[in-house]
Amino acid sequence: MTTKTLRRRQDVLLLSIMTVGAACGIVYEYLLAHYAGRVLGTLDTAVYGMIGVMVASMGVGAFFARAIKNPYSGFAWLEAIISAVGGASILLMATVVSYAFVLPSELQQTFGLDPSIIADGGPVYALREIAKVVPFVIGAILGFFVGMEIPLIARIREDLYENISNNAGTVYGFDYIGGGIGAVIWVMFCLSQPIVIVAASTALLNLIIGAVFTVSFWKEIRYVTVLVFLKMVVGMLLITVLINGSAWINSMNSMLYTDKVVYANNTRFQNLVITSRIVGGTNQSILNLYINGRLQFSSADENLYHAMLVSPAMEISARHKNVLVIGGGDGLAAREILRYQPDSITLVDLDPAMTQLFTGQDELAPSWLSNRLLSLNQDALSDARVSVVNSDAFLYIEQLVAQRQYYDVIVVDLPDPNHPDLNKLYSAYFYRQLSELLSGDGALVIQSTSPYHSKDAFLSIGVTVSEAGFQVDQYHANIPSFGEWGWTIATENGRPPYERLNNLESSKVINSDFVDRDFIVGAFSFPKSFYDDVDKIKPNQLSNPVLYKYHSDGWRKKQGVFVNNPN
Repeated sequence: MTTKTLRRRQDVLLLSIMTVGAACGIVYEYLLAHYAGRVLGTLDTAVYGMIGVMVASMGVGAFFARAIKNPYSGFAWLEAIISAVGGASILLMATVVSYAFVLPSELQQTFGLDPSIIADGGPVYALREIAKVVPFVIGAILGFFVGMEIPLIARIREDLYENISNNAGTVYGFDYIGGGIGAVIWVMFCLSQPIVIVAASTALLNLIIGAVFTVSFWKEIRYVTVLVFLKMVVGMLLITVLINGSAWINSMNSMLYTDKVVYANNTRFQNLVITSRIVGGTNQSILNLYINGRLQFSSADENLYHAMLVSPAMEISARHKNVLVIGGGDGLAAREILRYQPDSITLVDLDPAMTQLFTGQDELAPSWLSNRLLSLNQDALSDARVSVVNSDAFLYIEQLVAQRQYYDVIVVDLPDPNHPDLNKLYSAYFYRQLSELLSGDGALVIQSTSPYHSKDAFLSIGVTVSEAGFQVDQYHANIPSFGEWGWTIATENGRPPYERLNNLESSKVINSDFVDRDFIVGAFSFPKSFYDDVDKIKPNQLSNPVLYKYHSDGWRKKQGVFVNNPN
């Protein structure tokens, strides 16, 4: 083999290693941000913040790479370090976050404190604040080392070729391509896998390319025997994580929940967790469903929530033959709608794993849990009148409009607008699309977060629906597991929603086991000054997603505190 041919093969190898390393780097960015967002409940901040931190740290690492005298040794050791840090990142984050949030209960038990005393001040508060920073520290460390890869590869190529043109452009070109490949792998594969498995697999890939590099440039690397031993140790640890990591991470994540976790699934679209709590004097446990760490329903009082969501709209609609449900993959809203004997219900939910879970078809769920969930929703999703569509509601609604479909009642039962992706489903554009689907004498109802803990967000939903051309009223009720909660109800023609409900005969029996006419009518009453500042609230637009900010300010900056008179 000629020297020229050998150099060419080595160059192909280097650029291939650069491409794979870049793909791993992108996956590390996404998985750190993804997991941090789920355990801390700040997915949007984590994603954008983590990318910014890692990119800046990569720049620092690129500068520091100049200090490494031997680029061959530097790159070989670098891949071992990246593998160790990347593979341990999720476990380390889970450990710190879990301990920070479980410490108050541990202190209560250790010192026999009364349950009314919550030990979450002083050092405990400081530990929780540190836990929120740990993911970004890990991201900065990992980004620092990843940033050294490009300069070292570029220097090695310069060493292989005496005269090399466009070296930086070539290396960066393959780095960008690798980044794109990593993004595709993340979306197509990683999102549906346990995140600790993704971390360990990515770290193993880094270890493999490091081993290939070490074998190819054996003579140029210092302390190669020690390096090989280190790689073997890291490899064995990563294999151990691959085998046991999911169980470990589930145990640590379970510490974040007060009750026992009986089901956990990281789907392509979201993280689903169900907890169980035995209450003294009852025969059955209370089940709570969490999506991305946020409570979606509790079996203790979901019947009240769903009755308040469904009954008012069904009662004021002239007919309820055809009903559209957006969200509601748990089948609980469909259960309430079926009380009115509709001809059909079309339920549009993004995540097939969600609807599979609540139709008893999820193999991850134990049989007793599947039976409980089917008992809760009365197997509504399997009713012949219910058609389940797993699709992005934003896109699917456009298809329904094009098909000129009409519905007597539309129920929007989506999670709170706590992420930019959800924000579009609370926009004036989306509500205008719904108006194209609603029968002239029909009714629309929307889950609208808490009117007290996130008042501006609640008002903005009402303002936005009004902007879309509806007659709008809002109402609220106390749901013990959520606190005070709110809904928005709207009609297009005739009398507005509240007038329709108020004109129902006092003796009329609402088709619900949990609410009656007087309870629903009373739910439209708010404190005297509640709507004083509604003129200052902006509607939510696709081009100006103010609702997301309103919601974030209410729950995070104001920490859910209701101030009746902010002045």
